[in-house]
Amino acid sequence: MIMHQKQKTAGLARRDFLTAAAAIAVGAHAAVGQDKKAPSPKGRSDYGKDAPPVRYPDPDILVLDDRFKKYKLGNSAIRRVYHSKDMLWAEGPAWNGVGRYLLWSDIPNNVQMRYLEEDGHVSTFRHPSGNSNGNTFDWAGRQIACEHGNRRVVRYEYDGTITVLAHKVNGKELNAPNDAVVHPDDGAIWFTDPGYGSLMNYEGHKANTGSVQPLQKEAVYRIDAKTGKITKLTDEIYKPNGLCFSPDYKKLYVADTGASHYDDAPRNIKVWDIDNGKKLKNGREFTSMALEIDGEEKAGFADGIRADKDGNVWASAGWVGAGYDGVHIFAPDGTRIGQILLPEICSNVCFGGTKRNRLFMTGSQSLYALYTEAIGAHIT
Repeated sequence: MIMHQKQKTAGLARRDFLTAAAAIAVGAHAAVGQDKKAPSPKGRSDYGKDAPPVRYPDPDILVLDDRFKKYKLGNSAIRRVYHSKDMLWAEGPAWNGVGRYLLWSDIPNNVQMRYLEEDGHVSTFRHPSGNSNGNTFDWAGRQIACEHGNRRVVRYEYDGTITVLAHKVNGKELNAPNDAVVHPDDGAIWFTDPGYGSLMNYEGHKANTGSVQPLQKEAVYRIDAKTGKITKLTDEIYKPNGLCFSPDYKKLYVADTGASHYDDAPRNIKVWDIDNGKKLKNGREFTSMALEIDGEEKAGFADGIRADKDGNVWASAGWVGAGYDGVHIFAPDGTRIGQILLPEICSNVCFGGTKRNRLFMTGSQSLYALYTEAIGAHIT
């Protein structure tokens, strides 16, 4: 267990470090191997309907390592497929293959939204949503949602009723479940519980405990599909956020956003080996989110993460600015091999589309999409 030697003032929330992030001097990132005197790409800001066409290849898709070249399409551009000034914080994208739609959460507005692949139509999918954050679908096609407001993990049944899968552990309420994935072998649901929804009323209901650990130590859990038993997998992490399995289900990756509240927390993605399909061992750093921008090291946060079939990890990235915010792609050895620059902070990602080769990215008040040659490792 990591000892938290230094804690910031209780109650610090995402909106607080939004203000701090705005004060950080930001630069643009020069890709590996490119002329250092050449201007660094800063990312375009005009995604409106009257924006000029993007000249291929899209300059905001950066190849940092030759290993990323095979995934970048020369004739595919980043598209903003939905934007609304009324949307406050888009999160938790999940692809439904049967319905051919993307589902995502707008946490503060207490709604879930739906994007239809066939014509791009967007509508409200569910309201209220319990201030849901992460969403996924189990192997029977049922939606799993992590509710900040109700501090629970739920499943929506075929008849529209709700089954509560997790609400308390060891007699205490969960902090505020954040993201979930489903294991194919036994249908068990693995989820993270960092507690952001209990640290502010904006995304849930503030716990008012006077601690940055809302109700109990932040941890990663497993819900047994047959018995419903909830097992703590690890608390060797500050604030576990997005998570994903490796393609062979032998590893679990978890983004740590603990630096939002703990002074001594790293800004990284951790990885564990999966023991017998039910336990974790050998926790270690997979990669750091630090990146050199114009000669100065900057480190933002990885939030939502997904793996592709080749074992690369695609991580949302933000809270630094131009040249950093968007999606960072890491090879299986942890090397950053590519970037997708966005004009907004990216909170989460998932692969979808008919061929599961379309990367969807929730970015603050927008939904972005990009066709790639990568194929998502899992169903959502």
